Amino acid sequence: MEKQDVPGNGQTANTDVFLAENYAAEALAADMDPWVVFDSSCMFRAEFDDWLETNMPSRVARFGDKDGGRGPVGWVCVRGPDSSNTEDFEETEDFDDVKDVKGLRESWEKLLSSGRPVSFQAVKELALNHRVLAGKWLMHLDTGFKVDHAWECVARATMEGKIWTVKVSPYDPSSESRHVICVYNQNFTDENQVMKLEAEIRATGVKCQLAYKPDVYTYLGIYRNNRWKLCPTIYESKLDLQCVPRRSRILNKVTNLEVQ
Repeated sequence: MEKQDVPGNGQTANTDVFLAENYAAEALAADMDPWVVFDSSCMFRAEFDDWLETNMPSRVARFGDKDGGRGPVGWVCVRGPDSSNTEDFEETEDFDDVKDVKGLRESWEKLLSSGRPVSFQAVKELALNHRVLAGKWLMHLDTGFKVDHAWECVARATMEGKIWTVKVSPYDPSSESRHVICVYNQNFTDENQVMKLEAEIRATGVKCQLAYKPDVYTYLGIYRNNRWKLCPTIYESKLDLQCVPRRSRILNKVTNLEVQ
């Protein structure tokens, strides 16, 4: 889960030093609970509208609805027609012959114990070595119309095959956190692929600020307020509403340079 990965520089006060670990634990709990999934590779398009209406994020309770007979839900997810090749998708732990998550974490522990600086380049090297390359554009939205509208935009584009995979966090009445929508691509090191996905998201009508996070950060517990002071996202996209035609202004958070 990426609920707290709002744009920022990763800096933290001493009182917040362990917050990243709390976020990681929350994420693991959501991933382990049942997901509500529409898989476009094996489900009928005619079923999509009813499925979408029933599973709007503002109406799906994170910890279930006893009166409605529904248990806890970790995520609501739509997979595109070509998403059957999900070896890079973060919830899929069974494809260890393709992405080596166990080896990634072992190498991470060695890096931490070596005393070497923890940097984006060091983490990127681990990701390449262990083939953990997927990433996602994140949007954080209040419950209600805003999240439901944005979710419908990207979910429908995914069902139509324009986007690989998307997921959204359900409504949690016990938390002040906003919903997070994650829109995935397969290789965070391919900047052209990352920018193409951003353009697809904007083409659906989404106007809110976006932030991009590699899956390797999620696996290694690199969230906001992490002890290594890494920014938890590597790109930030803001739609320039004053520009005609409208265009995104995308900042590379690693180099602090605008992406041209």
